[in-house]
Amino acid sequence: MTFELMMTDTAPVTDEKDMDRALIRFLGQIGYLGKRYSKKSNDEVKDTVAYRLVADCFLGHPNRAWRVEEMTAYLETSAPTIYRHLNRLRGLDLIEEVYADEEKSKKGYRVRYGNLAKAWSFPEAHIRLAMDNFRKSVGHIQTLIERGS
Repeated sequence: MTFELMMTDTAPVTDEKDMDRALIRFLGQIGYLGKRYSKKSNDEVKDTVAYRLVADCFLGHPNRAWRVEEMTAYLETSAPTIYRHLNRLRGLDLIEEVYADEEKSKKGYRVRYGNLAKAWSFPEAHIRLAMDNFRKSVGHIQTLIERGS
């Protein structure tokens, strides 16, 4: 799996009192909601599949394992659209694949540990590892510069 997170220096959303507006800002900050969403009003974003998948499905029912068929029916969209958004959330490492039935025959998806705050520890760990790797690369390049290589 490839981890991808857009990193920008942004203010935290702690000044926001409305959960929907806070979540929209946060999802925009981490790159899940792309630039095309920034031109929409909050009410327009709240009606999109991308937002509703996170807010209504994963955060609205955090312990539920959602099967793709259930998400397509609930969100009234196609399976390819659901998979596109699932792949973005998987790239952020915020959701996990779990069994959606007791027979362990169908897979589903849910926010990691059924808790966004706990799930966020995964992107944080990826960020630390990526930054350590960047630091090693920078140090190596500096050593090569100093050697005149």
